[in-house]
Amino acid sequence: MAMPCLTSTATTSMLKCAFPSPNVLPLGQPFSVVKFATGYRSSLKKLNFVDFSSRVSAESSDFADSSNQINLNSSLLFDLLGVTCYNDLTLSLTCSKPFLVGCGHFPGGARFYWHATCSCIRYVTSEFPDVFFLLALFLKTLLISIVASCFFLGIINMECELVDPDGLSDQLRMLKSVNVDGVMVDTWWGIVEANSPQRYDWKGYKKLFEIVRDLDLKLQVVMSFHECGGNVGDDVHIPLPKWVTEIGQQNPDIYFTDRDGRRNPESLTWGIDKERVLKGRTAIEVYFEYMRSFRVEFDEFFEDGSITEIEIGLGACGELRYPSYPAQHGWEYPGIGEFQCYDKYLTKSLQKAAEVRGHSFWGRAPDHSGSYNSQPQDTNFFCDGGDYDSAYGRFFLNWYSQTLIDHGDRVLALANLAFEDTPISVKLSGIHWWYKTASHAAELTAGFYNRSNRDGYGPIVLMLKKHNTALNFTCVELRTLDQEEGFPEAMADPEGLVWQVLNAAWDADILVASENALPCYDRQGYNKILEHAKPRNDPDGRHLSAFTYLRLNEALLHEPNLKEFQLFVKRMHGTSLFPSLYQLPFATFYYFVDFA
Repeated sequence: MAMPCLTSTATTSMLKCAFPSPNVLPLGQPFSVVKFATGYRSSLKKLNFVDFSSRVSAESSDFADSSNQINLNSSLLFDLLGVTCYNDLTLSLTCSKPFLVGCGHFPGGARFYWHATCSCIRYVTSEFPDVFFLLALFLKTLLISIVASCFFLGIINMECELVDPDGLSDQLRMLKSVNVDGVMVDTWWGIVEANSPQRYDWKGYKKLFEIVRDLDLKLQVVMSFHECGGNVGDDVHIPLPKWVTEIGQQNPDIYFTDRDGRRNPESLTWGIDKERVLKGRTAIEVYFEYMRSFRVEFDEFFEDGSITEIEIGLGACGELRYPSYPAQHGWEYPGIGEFQCYDKYLTKSLQKAAEVRGHSFWGRAPDHSGSYNSQPQDTNFFCDGGDYDSAYGRFFLNWYSQTLIDHGDRVLALANLAFEDTPISVKLSGIHWWYKTASHAAELTAGFYNRSNRDGYGPIVLMLKKHNTALNFTCVELRTLDQEEGFPEAMADPEGLVWQVLNAAWDADILVASENALPCYDRQGYNKILEHAKPRNDPDGRHLSAFTYLRLNEALLHEPNLKEFQLFVKRMHGTSLFPSLYQLPFATFYYFVDFA
């Protein structure tokens, strides 16, 4: 058996396990490995994450002992569920059907064994306190750990003060009582850097995080570089920083712009990513310095493992998309939306791309693509056989979607610098209407070049993989049948879209999280989420890594909704959807409830 290679760095609490050759096997079947947040509570060195970047396999002949009995002497045994530490424990595990047994050596010669049964899984280290080793098996149905992080919007006011901390504590205790794992928090750019460039006020968030930590809940934090208000579930208004909007009054081209010249102040156009129009800084520099300030200010929460993930806002609603369907401009479901590339910076970029292509007259957006509430068949561009499939149409849509990808690429490169080894994620919107048409018009205007017979999400997933970034996808609670009954004209297929995006991400071997797009209190919606979280017939046992519930409100906290929610959390935490399949009780999935 080859020796596992264990490495660590002095500057972070991340340990990585790499396997130079095959080591461990569940009866010759492949298994996957992922990151786990641990709450390592002992007097030893604190380790927040273990990163597994490879797949390992071996032959059944590598099993340690034909008697199927493993003795673990003078070791530290951690129960992955309770994260309890036992010292100098001798444990004997007997398995009538050994589907996973591992063995190897740590540096210094200490031997370890790794064993699991159908209902029990543990991990073991040697007596060396600075060596931490974890293996995980995915087999059929997996336990999903649920982190709920959704409070009322407005929990932090515009002066960055925590509103009603006692009421907040009561809400958190209620979430804790139904066994959620943590909370998601938006940190609003418009609050923190509200009045002057590079003057950051984090005081309200620090008090909030302390309350969350004291209740032993985890934190997933969102870098929210967009405006809050005007979208589903938004009952407060948080604009972009005052100093940014003042710049916008003089130079409105810093905002996304539609064909009629209407500006969208929800987020900054990607055309100024590298333009020094923000008091001498580029948009990318502004985002990076904000993220770096957060990392420094909340260092203790990173070091003690309270903050488990950072989600990077990349556009409207914090999602990587163009703001193509803004309610403030009159959009209503299921309108196709409009292209948002008419500010002078994106116009210049398009013209330059057309010149490079050798067709300077292509340096303009489509003329006949309809308006916000058009249907595809009513336009010359999106109708069947329309201009979207012409040489010009393909050129424009390639440029439009590549601009989206390039923006994500630039911001995520700096996010990894700011947050070092902390896991990061990106949210992608689930634009499911007009999915059954050839052009997929609503996706195209949002920047997803996902027309019929072309995978528009693969290139985005590869960009995320490049930066070791997880994908958070929306609308997993929606049922196609409900959409067909409620809006038959929308030609929507949320289930088909979710299947496409999740499989694109899994095929690229990146973590996939999700959240609901609309309020969900009923069992049908929860069951649909569970189906996507734990796909029944996936031969590789692939599953979601996290789920965010949108959003904590009074309706959720009252019966019978709370009882239904509690049952949902219980099922995500390990009660099998399909009892005939194996289930392993270890926490690989996090459930968040979103709050601001």
